[in-house]
Amino acid sequence: MTTLNIVKIGGNVIDNPDALIKFLRTFASIPGSKILVHGGGKIATEVGNRMGIESIYNEGRRTTDQPTLDLVTMVYAGLINKTIVAKLQSMRCNAIGLSGADGNVIQASKRPVASIDYGYVGDIHGTGINTKTISSLIEAGLTPVFCAITHDGNGTLLNTNADTIANELAAAMATTTTTRLIYCFEKKGLLADIADETSVIRQITPANHAQLIETGTVSGGMIPKIENAMKAISNGVSSVAIGHADDLMQLIDGTAGTQITQ
Repeated sequence: MTTLNIVKIGGNVIDNPDALIKFLRTFASIPGSKILVHGGGKIATEVGNRMGIESIYNEGRRTTDQPTLDLVTMVYAGLINKTIVAKLQSMRCNAIGLSGADGNVIQASKRPVASIDYGYVGDIHGTGINTKTISSLIEAGLTPVFCAITHDGNGTLLNTNADTIANELAAAMATTTTTRLIYCFEKKGLLADIADETSVIRQITPANHAQLIETGTVSGGMIPKIENAMKAISNGVSSVAIGHADDLMQLIDGTAGTQITQ
């Protein structure tokens, strides 16, 4: 394989049908090997409301009880995943939709109960990614599309953060091939001023990322994104790009968004 592009999209794309089609057309046109990882957006909440399943929060954080796990499995691994796969097929991209349980591609462990019981939430460890099976799918000309559902190897499905899945996939695949990770979200990149879309921090390296956080240049919800990116880089991923889904090709070629490199 040449460079493997692993692209993660969130709810801002999934919740907007026009934006999703536009993004998928661009994604389908990416040459070479690629993987798509998607979150859930608002659809699970909307479906849950119709089914009488309320979102549960503990100290401000969403937890996954059994009814919620059933719901997100149906929506993430079913409705959203297969809709994306069908649209990619119409664009001549031979996609295959996967949860972590399919082919045992991503195994996780249920998050231990500490001050908060997150329920059926999964944490991935380095050995949980089945790179051999994923590589065989790509070598067969397939484009894997991962939802945010994993499994524990003992018959239990787990709700797992899509950013984490993308990060762990990239780190694992980087052991066998040159891997680029692209996070698409609603901003043009990591911003020095959250209110100013033009204040994109163009380049971040291990040498300057701590200073950006300490000085407050990167703050709030931007911090987890930069920490995820630095973790990927430290685990052998060649580069990480963070920016808007509309700029996907420019994120890949390094001319848009925030670029994180060694």
